[in-house]
Amino acid sequence: MPDSLDLSAIEDAARCLERGELVAFPTETVYGLGADAENPMAVAKIYQAKGRPSNHPVIVHLAPEADLAYWAQYVSPDARKLIVAFWPGPLTLIVKRAEHIPDTVAGGQDSIGLRCPSHPVAQALLRAFKNGKGGVAAPSANKFGQVSPTTAQHVHDEFGDDIDGLLTCVLDGGQSEVGIESTIVDVSRGHAVLLRPGHITAAQIADVLGTWPALPDHSAPRASGTLESHYAPHTPVVLVDSEELDEVLQKLHAQGRKVALMQYDAQVLTPVLARIALPENPAGFAYALYAALRAMDNANADVIVVQTPPTDESWNGINDRLRRAAHDSSGILLRLLQD
Repeated sequence: MPDSLDLSAIEDAARCLERGELVAFPTETVYGLGADAENPMAVAKIYQAKGRPSNHPVIVHLAPEADLAYWAQYVSPDARKLIVAFWPGPLTLIVKRAEHIPDTVAGGQDSIGLRCPSHPVAQALLRAFKNGKGGVAAPSANKFGQVSPTTAQHVHDEFGDDIDGLLTCVLDGGQSEVGIESTIVDVSRGHAVLLRPGHITAAQIADVLGTWPALPDHSAPRASGTLESHYAPHTPVVLVDSEELDEVLQKLHAQGRKVALMQYDAQVLTPVLARIALPENPAGFAYALYAALRAMDNANADVIVVQTPPTDESWNGINDRLRRAAHDSSGILLRLLQD
């Protein structure tokens, strides 16, 4: 992150939001594509820029001093416990939406996702916007379903020459520290439900609430980043277990496939087109994940092979993102080996 905040750029960005324009800004998770959450026309620009379905809700980002009662019909005791424990930070809470808040940010639902980011640039922007009383609707600053950006350059890369027509400005806050999107917990229905895993784990939530969050069922509200195929580069992604990795790479090599490999501890002798070694701990792996996927997507490979991470709970958020990025992994691998 830059050594000091560019307060002039942050003030300019806040004025852009107030005029109904889009601003990309850093959070500790990923970069967001922001608009005034109470301006339906501005929020509609987010959906247009991303190519996002209108029924897919976005998360509203709030300053630490924000009045939650303005945004939510009711803030439950469980919600307040989680706020005390994890805000500011990478946790989104789903609550019942206050009636005066436009349903454009909720994908037409009666609930709303609220988050208070910890990144200093994000906090400065939220405090400057409407004197800290506004909310910024902000999904990740990328085209819908693709790899989230964790640097300002990723945002520029994502939107290319269209950026001036879509975004007024991109605030640079360095590389996002967490690297994957926030944990999402639904507290709108009387009990906590984990809708999307992330840096904050189910065990940490259980430590605060005294009970484990439930898994989502058919009645759970729609939430950001929970489609089966998501966070995906243009190049097909397959997940391969450690014990099978070298054998699969040998078969792909024999087929003449150009492979981009992302690994963390495997000793692989098979030649590949490109290779990135990721950290062996979940925090380091998450921090590097999206940048690595973007780099491998630019390698002109036929397939990105990712060594499947461990399955213990601290890796749940990472495995969730990789599972969605590698949707139909086994089918893709079978076709590559049979063609």
